[in-house]
Parts: sequence; structure tokens; C-alpha cells
Amino acid sequence: MCGIAGWVSFDADLTRRADVLDEMSETMACRGPDGCGTYTRTHVGLGHRRLAIIDLPGGVQPMSVSTPAGEIAMVYSGEAYNFQELRERLVSKGHTFRTDSDTEVVLRSYLEWGESLVDHLEGMYAFAIWDERDQKLLLVRDRMGIKPLFYYPTPDGVLFGSEPKAILANPIARKAVDTDGLRELFAQTKTPGWALWKGMHEVLPGTLISVDRSGLRQRTYWRLEATEHTDSRDETVARVREMLTGTVGRQLISDVPQCVLLSGGLDSSAITGLAAEHLSRRGEQVRTFSVDFAGQEENFVPDEMRDTPDSPFVRDVAAHVRSAHHDVMLNPADLSDPAVRRATVAARDIPNGFGDLDSSLYLLFKAIRERSTVALSGESADEVFGGYPWFHHEPLTRVQTFPWMAVIPPLSLEARTDHIEPGLRERLDVKTYTADQYATALGDVDHLDGESEVDRRMRTISHLHLTRFVRNMLDRKDRLSMAVGLEVRVPFCDHRLVEYVYNTPWALKSFDGREKSLLRHATAHVLPQSVVERVKSPYPSPQDPQYAANLQQQVKELLAAQDAPVFALVDRAWAQQVGAQDPAAMTTGVRAGLERVLDLHTWMELHSPELQLD
Repeated sequence: MCGIAGWVSFDADLTRRADVLDEMSETMACRGPDGCGTYTRTHVGLGHRRLAIIDLPGGVQPMSVSTPAGEIAMVYSGEAYNFQELRERLVSKGHTFRTDSDTEVVLRSYLEWGESLVDHLEGMYAFAIWDERDQKLLLVRDRMGIKPLFYYPTPDGVLFGSEPKAILANPIARKAVDTDGLRELFAQTKTPGWALWKGMHEVLPGTLISVDRSGLRQRTYWRLEATEHTDSRDETVARVREMLTGTVGRQLISDVPQCVLLSGGLDSSAITGLAAEHLSRRGEQVRTFSVDFAGQEENFVPDEMRDTPDSPFVRDVAAHVRSAHHDVMLNPADLSDPAVRRATVAARDIPNGFGDLDSSLYLLFKAIRERSTVALSGESADEVFGGYPWFHHEPLTRVQTFPWMAVIPPLSLEARTDHIEPGLRERLDVKTYTADQYATALGDVDHLDGESEVDRRMRTISHLHLTRFVRNMLDRKDRLSMAVGLEVRVPFCDHRLVEYVYNTPWALKSFDGREKSLLRHATAHVLPQSVVERVKSPYPSPQDPQYAANLQQQVKELLAAQDAPVFALVDRAWAQQVGAQDPAAMTTGVRAGLERVLDLHTWMELHSPELQLD
């Protein structure tokens, strides 16, 4: 896992600009604390920051190979989980290897198959290849969008990086944000390709981009497609069990300490159980980590999102699999610490407003990094298997918007827009923008001929989650983990598993009258009964009103500073009104508004963006 950056300029000599490449790479030092490297030729510069996971001495980058027609160089972030099988195939075709790294396997796969290498890779990755033979740059991103990659076209080439901050470190990139960028920021529909900064774009998942003297071209090499499912219920459960078992096993390949994130829910517990089963065959003990809040279990009160605290279920799983378990305990002061907020906003490059969900995850990852370099996560199981509550309440499956916006209070239209300066709010018209994005998203869904009305509707909802909602979650997981140099792997995003479950009829996904029926039955053999029977519970959030009180105090301090730039975007009257509310009675939606205001303030301090609000 690493950070990559680069610059292609067909009208300049970049051998004289290595210092700029170094500055671009240095912005992502946290992604790669174990090493750095720069490659420059006349029209290209590649930068790399390395987090060493596989072949610690041999996987140094940028990596290049010479051919009679010219050199080929690559910078790579991520893991190709099938690199060992690919290596054997390439050796059989006459390739020789200097290292044991998956990086060299990917590079030599390009030598063998060209752009078609993407059809052979399994894993999470974002990489760039410069082919001197054709004077061409290739940018590639994994199928599900687990690893981030951004680009910024220029008049004579392109800038690119794992994160926007790498691109913005180049003096030819403007730190401009216009109303189009802000519209999506507040809408949070995860518009494909959006990157907030004017002129910048995100490489779409399952996409490769080529850049040469004739310009920039984009090709989609993978997308969700509708296919007929013919397996029986028992066959489907068995197939899911087989795929998950194999995927978890492949993702436990590492030359550094690894662990599993455990929340006590079905998803993380299933990964924990499968990992424990696999490691026990190697004579190893699984290591698990959980996050919790001081006093949460003792004082827990069921709310609109959570029926039970996590801690009892975490203990059940840890005892069941005999893991070496660690709890990371946080308090309101930890979560509202401005330094932590600054770290999370800097990591994400955008003021996303996830608040305590970001800060607690960041602090969890920071604690894990003291003992481990790789962690497996249960992220994305709800999107793949249909686990969210709104999948299972028929009226919610018929709402004419993104379903999560109709259910999750912090994602309601009011929570996303009430705090915006009134004139700007009117110009942005987030409601219309969201409706337009929803219509666009619906148009991207393929259906089978003869599909029932129920299967058609549920396929659409699954598609929305797998192409919109999950991408927000994956970006959050990557940015906050890499901010502390931790690699997080997501077995549920294996593209073959995603394809298989996506095309399973809804009746099979909910055959026992519960959410995630397939996952529940496929992994019950490695779970305690309490978790098998547990109702879906989302990522934990603190209930202590002191957290909201801390947010209010910080917003009051902003109000006291008459020249705070954030009020070009934020409604001062709203902030004053919310600042006077009783913290104990504050709704989650209003609290989310406070978090967004503070995120916006922090983001403006970090970047001093050029706001184009006309």
C-alpha cells in the first residue's frame, strides 16, 4: 500500500523538475512511511511513497524494465492478491523476476498483455505505467474503487496522484472550487469522477485512462452487469462460503503483522471467524481490534439507528475464536479534539462532515498501527448482501431518491443544507441536483428480460449502493487508514463475490426473513450464536451529550471571530441558533450540521481555496 504521483508534460523537460515531483510525493508521506523514490525522463516524472507489505527489500519503486524499444516504468499502490499465480504464468511464458514483489508481477503483466493486464488482476490497486516506446501514460484503478486515484488534465499532459493534495502541490494546479464542486460536496451523491477541485477528476473504478500526445482517452474494463443466476439455495450458500473462505485466505498473505477489525456485527465477525480458521491451520492466533466509547455500554439507550451496544458481541466473538483482542476506548474529548479533526480533514482532502465517524475510525487506526501494518475489514458487506434496514422495508424500496438519504438523519436534505449560507444555498439547489443524480444513477442499471418487479427494484437498489454509497465508505476507509500508514483490506469487495451476489435473486438474499441471509448461513459455522441472531447495527457513535457540547463551544469560538472565512459558505444565523440548543436534546442531523461547519472551517484553514461562487 503506497502513495503515487506523477506529471506528464509533452512540451517541457521534466528532468529539471524532480523537486516538484518530490514535493508532490511528500504530501503523501503518511501513505508510505517506509521509503520514497522518483523517476524522471524528458516528458514524465513519477513519484512514489512506500508502505512495505510484501517483499520488504525487493519492492522498491518506481520500478522499471528496459526493452529494445524503450523503458517501461511503474508506480503502484495496492495489492494484487493473485500475484503468485500470475507470476507462475509469466515464468512459464519466459519472464524472469528480480524480486518477489507483486509490483514486478504487475509490471511484467503489462509487458506480456499490454492494457489487457487489467483482465488478469485480482485485488485492490491504483497504478501508473509510463511506456517510453509509445510515449504514453496508463492510469489504472481497481474494479470496486478500493484504492483512490485522481488526475488533472493540463494543456500539454496530465498530473495525477493517489490523493488530491499530491496534485495540488504542483504549481500549475489551481486550488479553485466552484459552485459545481460545492453542489456535490453538500449533496453527497458520489457523482462519478467528482473530485471537488475545479479541473480535477477521480479515475472511475474499473477504468483505465491513457494519455499521449494526441490527448486523453478513457476505457471502462469492468462494470456490474446483469446475468442469470441458476444455482439453488444450498448451492448459493455453499458458493458464497467457498468464495469468502478463499478470498480471506488470499488476503492474509503478508510479510508484516496483520489483524482484523471487529465490531461484533455479522460482517466483521464473519471475517474474524474465517481469518481465525485460516490462521489456526498455520498455527497462528488471529488478532482483533475494536473501538468503543467510555460509558457507552453501561449507559446505552436504543436509538433510531442502534438497538444494542457492540461490546457484548465483541466479547462473544473474541472468546469464540480465541483471538488476541484489544479494545480502543475513546471519550468525547478525544473525538472533538481539533487536532484530530484537522488530521481527518487533511487525510480526506474534503470537508465531508462525517464527524465522530471519521475521528473515531482515525483514532482506532492510529492505535492499531502501533501493533499492526495490515488489517482486514468487514466493510461493504451491507452493500453486497443487502444488509441495511431500508432494503427490508417495502415502502423504503420505492422512495424516489437514494434510499439512505430518506433514512439516515445526517444524510437528509435538511441536515446537508440547513447550515449553508442562504444565498449560496439557493444557487446550489442541492435538492434538484440530487434528483438529477438519482435519475442518472437509475439509467446506469442493466436488467434481465423477464425480471420480476421485485427483483428489478432490488437490483436497482443494490446497484445504487455498489456504485454510489459504497464508494464513499471505501474512500473513507482508505484515507483514514493510510493517514497512519495502515493497510486495510476488504474481502467483501472481491469482484467475483460482488458479481455473484449481485446477480442472486432477492428471494435468495433474504430467504430466512432476515437481512444478509446468504452471509449469515455461509459463515454461521465460524460464529457464536449471539452474532448469528444479532440485528444489523451500524458503525458505533457516541451517545454522551458532552460530545455535542464540545462541538457547540468550538462553533461559538468561530462566531466570535468576525472574519472567519467559513461564513462565506455557512449561515451565521443558523450557527448562532444551534449553538444555543440543549446538547442533550440535539438531533443527530443537527449535530451533523455542526460537524460539517467545523470540517469546512478546518478545510479552508488547510487549503485556503479560491472560492468561485458566482
